[in-house]
Amino acid sequence: MTLLQMFCDSDDFCLWFMPLWKQRMVNSGLRKRDRQGTLCPSEIMTILVWFHRSNYRTFKHFYQEYVCVALRQEFPHLVSYSRCIALLPSVCVPLCAYLMTRRGPCTGIAFVDATALAVCHNRRISSHQVFHNLAARGKPSVGWFYGFKLPLIMNDQGDLLVFLVTAGNVDDRAPLPRMVHELFGKLFGEQGSISQHLFERLLKQGVQLITRLRKNMHTRLMSVLDKGLLRKRALIETVNDQLKNISQIEHTRHRSLTNSFMNLVAGLIADPYQEHKPSLHLSDDEYRALYAAYQESQPALIGKQTEPLLVM
Repeated sequence: MTLLQMFCDSDDFCLWFMPLWKQRMVNSGLRKRDRQGTLCPSEIMTILVWFHRSNYRTFKHFYQEYVCVALRQEFPHLVSYSRCIALLPSVCVPLCAYLMTRRGPCTGIAFVDATALAVCHNRRISSHQVFHNLAARGKPSVGWFYGFKLPLIMNDQGDLLVFLVTAGNVDDRAPLPRMVHELFGKLFGEQGSISQHLFERLLKQGVQLITRLRKNMHTRLMSVLDKGLLRKRALIETVNDQLKNISQIEHTRHRSLTNSFMNLVAGLIADPYQEHKPSLHLSDDEYRALYAAYQESQPALIGKQTEPLLVM
């Protein structure tokens, strides 16, 4: 997607959302000016999202060296860098609302994973103040960190379905029942998601949790189809890698709480714009076959909820 197409998409959303948002705002009784700024909200949102598709590591260098030099024709009313940073909180709500429109459809096949978002080096935990009383220490498979976790659920087409931000010490399984209330079908997770109570709870919500077995667990039978789809769970690992290394949702240079979460939201918005998204590339006939197999197995699963369908 080109810069012009991205701006048109965000501008169409702002033309629809901004009047509704202002109409539903609570009046504080104070008189405030509501004049049009030099940069409109859609331009600010476009610059934020486009930064996460560039090769720049810092927004300051991106704005001063690229936007103010190469994009003068596209944005003729650019402001200074300090003024741009001051304008970012004004588009926080529209940016979050715009993110909800970029979610993909539920196809009955979903993959879940949680990635760590470190906010500082472990040696600087005691002196870190930006996320004080919000961030926490956690320990995933790669070691200790201080920050947050980002649980993600994506479909087989590489589109994000559900995302949530939790503290670093929250169990990866805790937010799952809340995240799948609009989903259906099969949910493929990692070994850390194994839980009998969680399996039964998700099954009542219409979602079948499938994970690999731990080494100390007995073998469970599974269909060849589920075994093949479980091997494709690496798709969500690829998405996490793109979010961190291309969209740059994780770094330790944050100085503002609001701008840090806007950086995260803009990075999630930029992910669907990637040219080469990881996908299973299933046809319509394969989707219909998967849905028919799910409908046949659903009554049997509801009648027998004593053992989760785990795999080797």
